Amino acid sequence: MGFFNAIFTQIVEEHKSSFGFNFDIVETNIVNLSILVGIVFYFGKQFLLNTLGQRQQKVLLAIQEAEQQLTESNLRIVESEKKLEQAHLVIKQIISNAENTAQKIKESILSQGKEEINRFTSAKQTSIENAEIQMRKQIQKKITTLAIDRVTLNLKNKINAEMHKSILENNISKLGGSL
Repeated sequence: MGFFNAIFTQIVEEHKSSFGFNFDIVETNIVNLSILVGIVFYFGKQFLLNTLGQRQQKVLLAIQEAEQQLTESNLRIVESEKKLEQAHLVIKQIISNAENTAQKIKESILSQGKEEINRFTSAKQTSIENAEIQMRKQIQKKITTLAIDRVTLNLKNKINAEMHKSILENNISKLGGSL
């Protein structure tokens, strides 16, 4: 590029005073310039083609790598979505199992509570019945004691010494002895 600038600069300096076309082949150096341009194109063409070919290969390789990375990323996304869906299913299963377990525990606790209530009710009933029996026995004992005391008091008031002696003798004779 610098070469062409130098040529154009030289041409402009030579023709500063006038502007126009110079058709003199020797003076304008068209033949030399043509040969020079031809050599540049001939030798530069191969270099330029090689450079552009290498650049094209690099660009194609970069595009292929990007497409491959895109494909791999899409596969990873699909795989991640499947794993997420599986995780949601596992979470739903865990929640369902937890709810079932909670329901079973609730039913078990209620059943145990009912059994405890029945057991306490039965124990209470038994305790009440035992208390009633005990009270009846105490009342019977008290009544018997009061009746005996009353009879004894009545007998003491009605029995005199001779009756007492005759009752004792009668009882002793029943036992088989004599006084």
